[in-house]
Amino acid sequence: MDFFDKLGKKATEAYKVTADKTGKIAKETKLKFKMGELKSKIEDIYEEIGKKVYESHVKKEEISSNDLLEQCKQIDAYSEEIEEIRQECLELKDKKQCPKCYKEIDKNMKFCPECGAKQEEEAKEVVLVEEESISSPSSENEETIETSEETQTNLEKTTEVEINPDPQNITEEEMKNIGK
Repeated sequence: MDFFDKLGKKATEAYKVTADKTGKIAKETKLKFKMGELKSKIEDIYEEIGKKVYESHVKKEEISSNDLLEQCKQIDAYSEEIEEIRQECLELKDKKQCPKCYKEIDKNMKFCPECGAKQEEEAKEVVLVEEESISSPSSENEETIETSEETQTNLEKTTEVEINPDPQNITEEEMKNIGK
C-alpha cells in the first residue's frame, strides 16, 4: 500500500509540475501576443508621423511639433508597457537580461555567456528560525545557529524545487517536506 501512496504522490506532483509549466507557457503566449499588438500600434504611429512630416514637406509648411509630441508620448507609453511585459516574460522563464549585451540569460548566472560581463547578484533574504530549548543558554544559541543554517539550506532547496521542479530529481525526503 505504501508503494501506491508514493506512486500517487509522485503522479500528483508530476501533474502539478505539468500544469504549472502549461500555465506559464499560456501566460507567456498571451503576454507575447499583447506585446505584438503594442508593437503594431507603435508602427502605426510611426507611419502617421512619417505621413505628417512628408505632407508638411510637400506643402512646404512648418511641421507642428505639438502634433508630433502627442504621438511621441503615445509611443513612450506603449514602449513602457512593452518593457513591463518583457520583464514579466523573463520572470516566467526564470531569466534576466544582461545589462551590457541585452541577451536573455539564467537568473543564477554570474557572468554573461555572450559578452562575459559580470552580473549583479540579487539580494537573498535570509530567514532565521529559532527553536525553544530547555538546555543551557550557551548551548541554546549554538542550537539556534545550527537550526538557522539547516533552515536556510532547506529553504534554498524548497525554493529551487518550486522554481524549477523536476520530478526526476526530487528525493523521497524532499517529497515528504513539500507539503509541510
